[in-house]
Amino acid sequence: MTPAARTQTAIELLDQIVAAARDAGASGDVLIQRGFATRRYAGSKDRRAIRGLIYDAIRLCGERPESGRAAMLALAKRDPDLAATFDGSPYGPAPIGDEPTAESGVAPAWLVDALAASGIGGDQAAALLGRASLDLRVNTLKAEVGQVRAALPEAVPVEGLPAALRLPPDTPIEKSQPYLDGWIEVQDAGSQIVALAAGAKPGARVVDLCAGGGGKTLALAAAMDDRGALLATDADRARLSRLMPRAERAGATIVETRLLDPGREAEPLADWTGAADLVLIDAPCSGTGTWRRNPEARWRLTPARLAKLVETQARLLDVGAALVKPGGALVHIVCSLLDAEGAGQAEAFLARHLGWAAVPLALPAGTPHGPGMRLTPLSHSTDGFFVAKLVRT
Repeated sequence: MTPAARTQTAIELLDQIVAAARDAGASGDVLIQRGFATRRYAGSKDRRAIRGLIYDAIRLCGERPESGRAAMLALAKRDPDLAATFDGSPYGPAPIGDEPTAESGVAPAWLVDALAASGIGGDQAAALLGRASLDLRVNTLKAEVGQVRAALPEAVPVEGLPAALRLPPDTPIEKSQPYLDGWIEVQDAGSQIVALAAGAKPGARVVDLCAGGGGKTLALAAAMDDRGALLATDADRARLSRLMPRAERAGATIVETRLLDPGREAEPLADWTGAADLVLIDAPCSGTGTWRRNPEARWRLTPARLAKLVETQARLLDVGAALVKPGGALVHIVCSLLDAEGAGQAEAFLARHLGWAAVPLALPAGTPHGPGMRLTPLSHSTDGFFVAKLVRT
């Protein structure tokens, strides 16, 4: 493909991503994969270059652009070589005229204000759009760190996390033998750190209330040395269905899954009422801490969507609290840096639940924030997270 044809393809795929962000459609990665599937003439170098253009444009535009062309024009303003590809050639974009160009920025204005009110502004906010590394968690049920490092010599340790390794972005790790053998799981270092806040012990009775595909479930199983009872639940059937194959590959035999009905989560959990040593809630959230991996997510979020997420989080915390036995703990985790979902949510829980208290956390990284701790890309080289550990006294 010519450079101009690459630019035009990026514009066409960006049009789809912009529309999907507006209409709550498929993710950018899915749309790009579909686009390449219908453009088999694009070689590996073409696909890599087109993907790079798309994500550079997404990261540049704070507000959702009007079109893919408007987003690419904003990028072309900064790159004369890219601007030269708007040449009107048969497979390239039309020449640049007097037309709208997307505005650069970190995020939509309302979201920039919400982040600033939560203490995330300036360099901290800009770092939310950097490129993320590929982090691994060594599955200690099957392998030792030394074995994995011998098999993946390019992997480097992550300070403070003895079972974590780091690779460059876009490393095709899922084709490696350690992954196929269940020695490793792909998991951001921040996710590994907040999972440590749970303090899961062998023999414990644990509920992972919003388990999804099971990343933290498997981390809990490893911390428990595959001993005890570990119930993984979720209201998303498709995501939960992926957990057991992962658990089998990881050698985690204590995991049981249970599908929940959205809005009626408590009913299928009646047999666990007051019986859990630990309930972990990695709650549905805005994902403001994951923009390094999903930068178009900031175009999808609206104040109404955020309010609904905050309401859901509060309900799930109440559901989880009913499962915790006296002396047990409830761990609230969000991959968000908005206080409405993090510190404010934990404070609201403590205000409406007497007999509960937040306990200090000793984690390998993080900054105290409200009743818990916060991780940010700039300060800790991880995705953004908030975590609080709430104990039933």
